[in-house]
Amino acid sequence: MMRLTPISNLMEKPSFLPPFMFGLLFATFGVILSAKYSSITVDQSALLALKSLITHDPHNFLTTNWSTSTSVCSWIGVTCGSKHYRVTALNLSSMDLTGTISSQLGNLSFLAWLDIHQNSFLGSLPIELTNLRRMKYLDFGNNSFNGEIPLWFGCFSKLQTLSLYLNNFIGVIPSTLGNLSKLERLSLGGNQITGGIPNSLFKCKELKFLSLFNNSLEGSIPTEIENLTLLKTLGLGINHFKGKIPSTIGNLTTLEVIDLAYNNLSGEIPLVIGNLASLQMLYLFNNRLIGEIPLVIGNLTSLRELYLGNNKLTGKIPLVIGNLTSLLVLYLGNNTLTGEIPLVIGNLTSLQSLYLSYNKLTGEIPLVIGNLASLQMLYLFNNRLTGEIPLVIENLTSLRELYLDNNKLTGEIPSVIGNLISLTDINLGLNYFTGEIPLVIGNLTSLRVLDLYNNKLTGEIPLVIGNLTSLRVLDLSNNKLTGIISCFFYSPFCY
Repeated sequence: MMRLTPISNLMEKPSFLPPFMFGLLFATFGVILSAKYSSITVDQSALLALKSLITHDPHNFLTTNWSTSTSVCSWIGVTCGSKHYRVTALNLSSMDLTGTISSQLGNLSFLAWLDIHQNSFLGSLPIELTNLRRMKYLDFGNNSFNGEIPLWFGCFSKLQTLSLYLNNFIGVIPSTLGNLSKLERLSLGGNQITGGIPNSLFKCKELKFLSLFNNSLEGSIPTEIENLTLLKTLGLGINHFKGKIPSTIGNLTTLEVIDLAYNNLSGEIPLVIGNLASLQMLYLFNNRLIGEIPLVIGNLTSLRELYLGNNKLTGKIPLVIGNLTSLLVLYLGNNTLTGEIPLVIGNLTSLQSLYLSYNKLTGEIPLVIGNLASLQMLYLFNNRLTGEIPLVIENLTSLRELYLDNNKLTGEIPSVIGNLISLTDINLGLNYFTGEIPLVIGNLTSLRVLDLYNNKLTGEIPLVIGNLTSLRVLDLSNNKLTGIISCFFYSPFCY
């Protein structure tokens, strides 16, 4: 028999739903609120734990700003996400802080960006940082951290930037860094790292910036470097690498900067260097490279700085050097280059520094040197140059340092040199200059160094030299000069 519920009962039941639903919603909201508040409290506690380990805060950035009376999201250096209001980024860079890293920093589970570079943090890095699985950017550079680079850095699967430069890390580069498949920037320079470059590092195919400069790395540069096809900057300078520059480097056609200076690399400069059309800076100085400067260097028309000095390079300066019209610095000093300074040097009208010293260059200083109106540094000393200083030197109005010493230059010191009022250093010693010291030397009020020793200069020492109050080095010895240096009482030569 079917039982019918009275209409009145049906009408009564909904009256019990609103209180029930209200209670349920209230409880749910309470849990969410409690969880949110708990999460913020966790983040606050982690940051306060970091603050408690700061022993020096000279600008009071954290002392006055990181206060429990305000939300962590408003603290200096702290960024929170808009959805969960959790700490997502911490930037304490360049605050002159001293202290150690709290293990509780690993509780900032939403943290993806951590930048504390250019401070004085010290000690080792706590393993609790491995909890930061969202981490994309880590910059601990220019601090005083020590110990070995932790193996657990390899667990940050989302990491794109890892900067540990200018610290006191020792040991080897951990092979676990090869697990960082998204890594784009790795900077380990300025530490005390030893061993070689681990092959696992070449699995990081997203790398665009690799800097390992100024360590104690050794061995050869691995040929597997060719795997880093996106690389723009390769910095391996000031280490103990030896052997030849690998020819596979020619496959890295996106390279803009190569720094292999101050190593023990040998052999010739590889011809494949000519493939690197995007190259802007090439530093190969202070190695043991031999042979001639390859003609393919002329392909590198984007080059702004070319440093090949302090090697054992021979032959002439190639004419293709004139193709490098974007050059700002050309450093070929301390080699065994012969022949004349090529006329094409006059094409390099953007050049600011020209270093050809300590070679066996002959002939005269070319007149085209006057085209280099932006030149600030001219170093031609310790060669076999002859002839006079060309009068076109007056065009070099930006010139600050002029070093022509230890050549076979003759004639008088041109009076146009007095127009070069930016000059701070002049060294014309160990030549065969004759005549008097021009009075216009007194116009060079910024002069700090004046070396005219070992020439055949005659006449009286100009009184105007005493007016050069910035002068710190004066050498007029081994000439045929007469007179005394008359000067103001504050001149360094008046004692």
